[in-house]
Amino acid sequence: MHLLDSSLQSIWKKIDASERLLPEDAMVLYHSPDLLGIGAMANVVRERLHGNRATYIFNRYVNYSNICILNCQFCAFGAKKRDAHAFETAIPDIVATVRDSWAKGATEIHMVGGLHPSLSGEWYLELLREMRKVSTELHIKAFTAVEVRHLAFRVFKKPLRETLELLRDAGLDTLTGGGAEIFDQSIRDQICRGKETAEEWLEAHQIWHEMGMRSNATMLFGHIETVAHRVDHLNRLRALQDKTHGFTAFLPYAFVPETTALSHIVPATSEESLRNLAVARLFLDNFKHITAYWISFGLPLAAQSLYYGVDDLHGTIEEEKIFHMAGAKTPKEQTVAALEEVIQSVGRAPHQRNTFYKPIEKTKARLIS
Repeated sequence: MHLLDSSLQSIWKKIDASERLLPEDAMVLYHSPDLLGIGAMANVVRERLHGNRATYIFNRYVNYSNICILNCQFCAFGAKKRDAHAFETAIPDIVATVRDSWAKGATEIHMVGGLHPSLSGEWYLELLREMRKVSTELHIKAFTAVEVRHLAFRVFKKPLRETLELLRDAGLDTLTGGGAEIFDQSIRDQICRGKETAEEWLEAHQIWHEMGMRSNATMLFGHIETVAHRVDHLNRLRALQDKTHGFTAFLPYAFVPETTALSHIVPATSEESLRNLAVARLFLDNFKHITAYWISFGLPLAAQSLYYGVDDLHGTIEEEKIFHMAGAKTPKEQTVAALEEVIQSVGRAPHQRNTFYKPIEKTKARLIS
């Protein structure tokens, strides 16, 4: 790539030779003026792994409650029981939503909530068991590492591994990647004091992986962190992936500040978001998939990111709450047709996938009893 900015030539030699980048290489990528060159290099890596294919999933988001004992500065979703926007959904209502989504063709339920102060351990287990009854084929992706630690030490009062085993046996298939935010503790102390540490987040995922299970990894960027904090975050994820190989994908989220306590922050630009995705593709050499979360980026920018190392546009979602309560102006859901259309519009070949990013036949509405 002779047209690359001179600062990128040595990095391109590593990429061309499939050599691992160092954290200092990632810093160069974050500071280089040559965004198009960075995107071109990331696209080379994407093509090696996935050819011209781009994927999506037919999924549904479910939030069982937003009542939470924490007060994260970046969050407009969490509430105290007395708050007007607080909600807690009964198990039969959640199961009815899950059944409806399964009937429409969804293959995955993605479920998270707040750190509820009074729901019992049996409530969570019954929820999973009742969801599992909808179909043994439905994939249940639920709970962040933060929720899991809350369940282990405050609700079940059991060791982390034993709690994860209880959840798995009740029907949990994979953990979500939420709660990672930015790993640096000085940043966490400012935006989510009291939330688990980076080490605790990583420990929950490591134990889950050691049990033979899978999860995703995330990053919340575009608030008070620096690019050095982002590189540190990526480096810690890559190190754990070297140990466990349990992460299926990396999903960076662009912070939406509008209705949060950090509303004074200027959101990340489109260029910053594309750079973050491209750097992730180049640095996370042991992650097969990079997903553009269209809820935070917007679908047009997510589509553009398919030229910047991204191979997946996430899913149909349906009724996303967390980012929209923070002020996101994107739609709350997408249709399969819309996702396929936008993938085709940038010259990629769309494929529906399952939770593990394996292409599957396109699902259709189902008849259920």
